[in-house]
Amino acid sequence: MARIAVAGAGLIGRRHIEAIALAGGAKLAAVVDPTDAARSMAEGLGVPWFADLDGLFAAGQAEGVVLALPNQVHAETALACIAAGLPALVEKPFTDDVASGEAVIAAAESAGVALLTGHHRRHNPLIQKAVEIVAGGELGQLTAVQAQTWFMKPEHYFEVDWRRRKGAGPVYLNLIHDIDLLQALCGPVASVHAMESNALRGNEVEETAVILLRFASGVLGTVNVSDAAAAPWSWELTARENPAYPATSENCYWLGGTKGSLALPNLALWRHEGEQSWWNPIAATRQIFGFEDPLVRQIRHFAQVIRGEAAPLVTGADGLAALKVIEAVKTSARTGQTVEIA
Repeated sequence: MARIAVAGAGLIGRRHIEAIALAGGAKLAAVVDPTDAARSMAEGLGVPWFADLDGLFAAGQAEGVVLALPNQVHAETALACIAAGLPALVEKPFTDDVASGEAVIAAAESAGVALLTGHHRRHNPLIQKAVEIVAGGELGQLTAVQAQTWFMKPEHYFEVDWRRRKGAGPVYLNLIHDIDLLQALCGPVASVHAMESNALRGNEVEETAVILLRFASGVLGTVNVSDAAAAPWSWELTARENPAYPATSENCYWLGGTKGSLALPNLALWRHEGEQSWWNPIAATRQIFGFEDPLVRQIRHFAQVIRGEAAPLVTGADGLAALKVIEAVKTSARTGQTVEIA
């Protein structure tokens, strides 16, 4: 039974705590958060409470830590876990800038400590099935990908000041998950060209962005993200991962190849009869997949990593790779130039 502490008792931290209770093979070791509410939560759960990570480390309570803290402290808290020799699951974004992310990964590699990034969608059975389909060649050679993430954040969402400030728009907060999945399915992104707009609300942050992607494989992609569109085409409203969002029957990703195309999240695999030709009939086959909560699966996997039974599925390097694309998107939108990704 892997003893896992959760640092940060906010919305996502509480979901991790719930996932630990359901995962099997994991046990909540402690709650780390300086607030009185977190202390009361820990008391209610019957686990130790610590105001900071130093207290947790000194007590020797945990074998691994989930870092569900503000983005700005991801790097320093990950480095603290590494120094303590504790594997860490770092919520996305992995860090708040590429340079600090590279420093964290270098420290982890030097110390031999496992780092995972909380891109939990990769643990979704339907994504694992989609990766299997693509890797198995059922689509042939990938040629194009399209992703759409349109949803409406209500006006009261922006009453919290930081949500109107730079770095808090849908590119950083939401699109990073989509980028991680697209790279898992199509390989690394080599360059981006992007445009942004804040014309509706006039906040510092963007509300809409349109992005062109060129993958290292030669695949081309388009991504359209907006948190100001009353629409059903986003992962949150289609994948049925989180009961907080009303489920729809729509799709939000489409992958096209020489032998067929795949729609997600409904996993409809489209292929022509006989020769792959637009003159021949085309039909879809729905693939079978499970619905287990990916956050629970992620915690179960983290426990396996802690016990030395598995290698991280989504590494710190994967988190950094997604962050590099997001930073390139912001740079391209600001400069109007295509940005190559090292």
